[in-house]
Amino acid sequence: MKAWQVQELAEPAQAVRITDIPKPEPGPDEVQVRVLSAALNFPDVLMCQGLYQVRPELPFTPGVELCGEVTAIGQRVTGCAVGDRVIGTAVIPHGGFAEFALMPAESAPAPAGLDDDAAAVLTIAYQTAWAALFHRANLRPDETVLVQAASGGVGSAAVQLAKINGNKVIAIVGGGPKVDAARRLDADVVIDRTAEDVVARVKEATDGRGADVIFDPVGGDAYDLLAKCVAFEGRIVIVGFSGGRIQAPPLNHVLLKNYAILGLHWGYYRTMRPSVIAEGHDRLAALAADGLIRPLISGRLGFGELPDGLAQLAAGKTIGRLVWRPSA
Repeated sequence: MKAWQVQELAEPAQAVRITDIPKPEPGPDEVQVRVLSAALNFPDVLMCQGLYQVRPELPFTPGVELCGEVTAIGQRVTGCAVGDRVIGTAVIPHGGFAEFALMPAESAPAPAGLDDDAAAVLTIAYQTAWAALFHRANLRPDETVLVQAASGGVGSAAVQLAKINGNKVIAIVGGGPKVDAARRLDADVVIDRTAEDVVARVKEATDGRGADVIFDPVGGDAYDLLAKCVAFEGRIVIVGFSGGRIQAPPLNHVLLKNYAILGLHWGYYRTMRPSVIAEGHDRLAALAADGLIRPLISGRLGFGELPDGLAQLAAGKTIGRLVWRPSA
C-alpha cells in the first residue's frame, strides 16, 4: 500500500515521504481499516518535528484521527465487524495518512448523518470541546462563553457546541477570513485580536462582568489577555498552548477574582476514565443525528497535497479543519 511516512524528523513538509509498505496487520485488540478520510491535527505536526509527548520510532505513519472502513479484526475484537464504518484515533505508528491504518477495537461507529470527511473530524476537536465545556467547566445555558482561536479546529467545535447549548458566545480570531468564519459559526460577538482591544470589547459585550467560561487552546500572550476577561467565579479551561508559551498564571489574580483554572488533556481519559469519552461520543452522535453538528472543513486534500496541508497547519494559516483522502 501507499503511505506517507516520517523517516527523519523535520518540519512536516520535509519530514513526510510517500512510501510503499505492507498493510499493517491488526493486533488482538485492534482493527485494520481502509482509510476513507483522515483529519490533519496539530499533534501530527509535532510528531513530524519530534516534539510531541508520543515519540514513535522511525519510520512511522502520522495521522492521528480518521474515518475508516473495517477490513480485518484482531482476535479479541467483538464490538465491530468487517465492513463497519468507524471513527476515532489511529494506532501509531500505523496512522491515517495511508491507504490502510490500524485503530483500537473500541473505535466508535461513524454517525450515519455525517459523510466521511465530517465523521473524520468528529473525535479529537469535538470531544475536546465537549469535555472542556461540559465535563470540566459544567457550562450552564445562561452563561457567556469566550473562545480563543474560534475559527480553528477545536475552537470552531467549541463555538458550535456552546451555541447548541444556548450560550452567548464571544469569539476571538486573528483577522481577515477568520473573522468571516467565526460569523458563519453564528458567534454572537466576533473580536479581531489584530485590530481591536480584546479586553475592552469583552467587557463591553458582558456589561463589564467578563466571560463565565473561557476556552483557551493557545496560551502565550493570548492567555494574559484572557485572564483579564474572566468573570468573578468564572472558569478558564486550558486545552493547549499552540501559541508556543505555556500558560503561567499569577495565582494571586486567581485568588482575588475567585476564578478557577482547569486543565484538559482529553487523551488521558482513555486511561483514567474512558466513560467520559464514551459519554462524549454518545452526546455528539445524537447531535449529529439531529443535524446540529456541521464541522467547519476548509480544505479537502488529495493524496499528494498532504505536505502542503501540514505546512499550512504548522504555520497557523488554516481555518477550521483540513482532511486528506487517499483516494482523491
